[in-house]
Amino acid sequence: MIVGVIGGGQLARMMIPAAVNLGIEIRVLAEADGMAAELAASGVGDYRDLATVLAFAEAVDVITFDHEHVPQEILHALLEQGTPVRPGPDALLYAQDKLLMRAKLSELGLPVPDWAAIESAAELGEFLEAHGGRAVVKTPRGGYDGKGVRVVRAAHEADDWFLALAEDGRGGALLVEELVEFKRELAQLVARRPSGELAAWPVVETVQQDGVCSEVIAPAPHSAGKVADVAAEIALAVAEGIGVTGVFAVELFETTDERLLVNELAMRPHNSGHWSQDGSTTSQFEQHLRAVLDLPLGGTGTRDPWTVMVNILGGPASGSLADRYADAFAAHPTAKVHNYGKDPRPGRKVGHVNVGGDDLDDVSYQARAAAAFFQD
Repeated sequence: MIVGVIGGGQLARMMIPAAVNLGIEIRVLAEADGMAAELAASGVGDYRDLATVLAFAEAVDVITFDHEHVPQEILHALLEQGTPVRPGPDALLYAQDKLLMRAKLSELGLPVPDWAAIESAAELGEFLEAHGGRAVVKTPRGGYDGKGVRVVRAAHEADDWFLALAEDGRGGALLVEELVEFKRELAQLVARRPSGELAAWPVVETVQQDGVCSEVIAPAPHSAGKVADVAAEIALAVAEGIGVTGVFAVELFETTDERLLVNELAMRPHNSGHWSQDGSTTSQFEQHLRAVLDLPLGGTGTRDPWTVMVNILGGPASGSLADRYADAFAAHPTAKVHNYGKDPRPGRKVGHVNVGGDDLDDVSYQARAAAAFFQD
């Protein structure tokens, strides 16, 4: 079995150990500096070039992804060539375009913030007037880790985005949403295989720093019962409603009035699931391979009562993460460090730390303190 992964980032990199354990070959189509390229058979090329992608697909049994950005016309060409694409273009569409995602989730009757597609400052002004003078504006495509998201309080505050759409000929609309009053953010990770089997991990709590996930607590504290049940029901309904195959994440707001609202979708393994590498019976990366190959899914139970994942953001000001191993390992022997092989850069995700145990306060401390060894 040969799995082709388009994209050579850390998600592709972390699929490789799971594939090695299962005796599955991974081939990666990466850009020249792709992090996974040095660890897997790979090709260097542009995922937006049809000939490059079709040639890459000829040598694999199934195509999956490290990111959601492959153009729709290329995804459909892969299917026409006879290559299974998982998740397929009809599902990836909703991760590529936030306006289409909001429309589809609304059609499925799933809970989302109040939203609208707007094409002018006047329409933004009307939305602001109806929603207490504050709103969130998002670019429909391309935003992640806080990019392409802006809190606005005046109609002119998205003028540059409207201008950019007009100047490059795209036209179209921006997404505007109510500014949700929430008490915490949650994420529900699920997997679905083509034959329909579904599996869900426990819902987790995510902590954001400057729009980037900095910490994940699994399972989410105080989530047993209704919160866990509703989060899983929402994610499973999304999976079946749009026909997802593979692992994917539903990011949720838990509001101050006790509702769960869908914020974002990610059609691939996700930062909120990195805890599963050391804290679950089946990691999200092994599960993704099982799912895209239509193999029975693994168990999603937890190995410890609590697992905390802390991202290493930026990395050390000088040297590499490996230079800090001796001190970090000596001080925190229960910490599991995952190094992405990236050059340190302010704000960049260069690795993460997982710690599991019985006491949440101690587990959180150990994970945060271990991660701190790699950040100046």
